[in-house]
Amino acid sequence: MTVSRRNILRLCASLPLLGAARADARPVPGPDPLSNWSHFRSLFNLEPGIVHMSAMLLASHPASVRAAIARHQRALDADPVAYLEDHGPGLTEASREAAADYLGIHPSRVALTESTTMGVGLVYTSLQLTPDQEVLTTDEDYYVTHASLEQAARRTGAKMRRLSLFDDVGAVNAEQIVERITSGIRPETRLLALTWVHSSTGLKLPVRDIASALREINSSRDEADQVLFGLDAVHGFGVETDSFSDTGADFLMAGCHKWLFGPRGTGIAAISSRGLAATRPTIPSFDESEVFSAWFMQREPRGSNNGRRMTPGGFKAFEHRWALREAFQLHGMLGRTRVASRTHELAGALKDALAGVDRITVRTPRDSALSSGIVAFNVEGMSSAEMVSRLRDRNIVASVAPYPSALVRLTPSIINTAAEIDQAVRAVRDSL
Repeated sequence: MTVSRRNILRLCASLPLLGAARADARPVPGPDPLSNWSHFRSLFNLEPGIVHMSAMLLASHPASVRAAIARHQRALDADPVAYLEDHGPGLTEASREAAADYLGIHPSRVALTESTTMGVGLVYTSLQLTPDQEVLTTDEDYYVTHASLEQAARRTGAKMRRLSLFDDVGAVNAEQIVERITSGIRPETRLLALTWVHSSTGLKLPVRDIASALREINSSRDEADQVLFGLDAVHGFGVETDSFSDTGADFLMAGCHKWLFGPRGTGIAAISSRGLAATRPTIPSFDESEVFSAWFMQREPRGSNNGRRMTPGGFKAFEHRWALREAFQLHGMLGRTRVASRTHELAGALKDALAGVDRITVRTPRDSALSSGIVAFNVEGMSSAEMVSRLRDRNIVASVAPYPSALVRLTPSIINTAAEIDQAVRAVRDSL
């Protein structure tokens, strides 16, 4: 390895990772777990003997995140007020800056939340809409998006409308998706609210193509009438390599406690300058002194809206929020391209193997351009809940999609191995 400032910093950053694993009596076997996928799982205190294909639900904390949480927790328990006052603002900004660096944007455009749900609700209900405008989403989007948009419509008098993205997810392609969306946009459409990777079928939307089509539509509109692009990004965040600008979104909301392996109860909302101008904070913020000073001085806050103002105030599980930096550092050390490649490799192998099992129909597109880490399928003659129960009995963690389709989901991530893919497919066969 070349001796350079960058490599010295990387080496220093890796020491807490490995040291924390040893402190937890989980020795790192053999090769560096950051360079060898078969040893990566040693950074997690996961129950051995169980195939954990559940990154899309709630992640286990890796060693560096556990160590950071414990460090902040000890300091808060010893002297909570002093630690919060002396270190809290800097630690919060360090987490915001880590998220901004990961997304490729300025920290002032990042709001810190507790989950995807909070981010979606926070953004969509803060939109400044008029009664002659509408918000557009899809039949395939999740309950949280639908409920948040309905609330925004009730508050402002705007209309909410839904369209269907496809007739058969197994036959869909990117061009059809873009055409359905663009043909559904009307002059009164102010917001297009989508989900990057659907947690029902595992379909990944071609967000760059959608954003490109929106730019063309917006080129002939006045700024106040342009279509804003909102994206529930949680199942692409921590898997795909796209930066915030790559997605073309004005609003990108994601929890950090899933594919990113971040602290539980953390999330982000990234907002473009155009998006910030179109929203107003709905929950008072503690992250920017200007808003409190304005209240104290009985005047309007100076400056424009920003991510700090959009961050809900209140007292948090600070030790978790402040450990976000370590989660982003871990992914930076692994390399986003490497993480995406590994996740797609395992998900592709799982889809291929399941496609050869009798009575199983894989609903997730095989094309990696239209899928990510979620693999969804149904079983002829058996409910998804029954299949999930039988898999749990065989130590395979699967889940049922909380949609009318109620598909079985297996979600391999970088903690899994090729051998676990084979084990999961055998368990599916044995469960029939």
